[in-house]
Amino acid sequence: MKKILLTLSVFALTTSVFAQTNEPTTSTETETSSSDYNKWSIELNGGVNKYQRPATSGYYTTTPSPWNADFGVRYMFNNKFGLKLDAGYYNFTGHDSSLEFDTHYYRANLQAVANLGRIMSFETWTNTIGLLGHTGFGYGQLKSDNAAFTDKMFNFMAGVTGQIRLSNRVALTGDFTTILNAQQDYAFDGASQVGGRGFGGILFQGTVGLTVYLGGKEKHADWVTLDSELKKEIDALENRLATIETGLTDSDQDGVPDMFDAEPNSMAGVAVDTKGRTIDRNNNGVADELENYFETKYGDKGTSSTAGMDVKSLINDGYVNVYFDFNKTQPTTESASGINFLVKYLKANPSASADVVGYADEIGNADYNKNLSQQRANNVKQILVDAGISGSRLNVVANGEDTSVNKDSKQARQIVRRVTFKIK
Repeated sequence: MKKILLTLSVFALTTSVFAQTNEPTTSTETETSSSDYNKWSIELNGGVNKYQRPATSGYYTTTPSPWNADFGVRYMFNNKFGLKLDAGYYNFTGHDSSLEFDTHYYRANLQAVANLGRIMSFETWTNTIGLLGHTGFGYGQLKSDNAAFTDKMFNFMAGVTGQIRLSNRVALTGDFTTILNAQQDYAFDGASQVGGRGFGGILFQGTVGLTVYLGGKEKHADWVTLDSELKKEIDALENRLATIETGLTDSDQDGVPDMFDAEPNSMAGVAVDTKGRTIDRNNNGVADELENYFETKYGDKGTSSTAGMDVKSLINDGYVNVYFDFNKTQPTTESASGINFLVKYLKANPSASADVVGYADEIGNADYNKNLSQQRANNVKQILVDAGISGSRLNVVANGEDTSVNKDSKQARQIVRRVTFKIK
């Protein structure tokens, strides 16, 4: 018993110290708890009791003996520790074969509360069952209907409370508590004086009751897991980081991250402005860098027909391609620039039309690869149509396998899984 009392006393003192120092040392949890859950509750309980000592020979009660009741107000600092102020009343009457007596015990206590359910991670297997531990000191009085005395004393109490959550506002509770009285001068039956010093009185109680949770938040601290709330915050931060990482991807490799790129599918290798848009000052649908190259190499500056013919030759000679991963029918992200190049050319030359020519590598059945090349060409055509090019200007051609490279070379096969264009 002495070891139990020492353990409970240390627990009470430790909890009190924690209550005083909790706010500055756990700012993150305090901020979270203040905004995420309720802290106040009221408790009403009733049940039976049994005193062990002191007692007068010939006086005794039933086991257990009715009745007792208590009312308390509890405040939780966080989801694990709190304080409770409560008051209780106990009635002791003699059993049928006992000498007659009728006494009353009153008490008031300030107790530290530990949410054992959260401390022991009940949430890993239930969201309905909880467990509280409570211990503290208080003041008590014993009075008798048969004698005019008031026995004043101090007490120490400790107990456990099982919880069943009925809703976010109400919980059903069952409690077992031991009360130790110090400086108790009379026996519980009031029939004799014992002149006790120290913790000489022992009283047990068992109750059932209801806890009502107060506040405007969804849940009370009894049922909140800060680890889950922290995980939500971490997941949100990770999602934000993933969004930023995705946004910093440079799909068209023009030096401008996608999140800032107004044209994330610009043609590889051509100059762009600070927003990732292809530089096309004369708005003819052809990048100025390519236009300058052809004008320098093949014709005079300002001769648009020459530049137009050279761009057509560039497309027809296979310099503009759309590539595919192995056995895939949708183009790779990097190939968007090739499609975009043709879109701009066809919009700048409304009388032109184009063959959309699909290819596959030599891995697999020839008939299967023929169909694969057809699907690839169809999908590229659909992208062109979605980009504003009339389907009547586009003719799909399935050329099947391209045998121009070594089929045993994985790297070489990448360049024949493609769609090319022929301007007409």
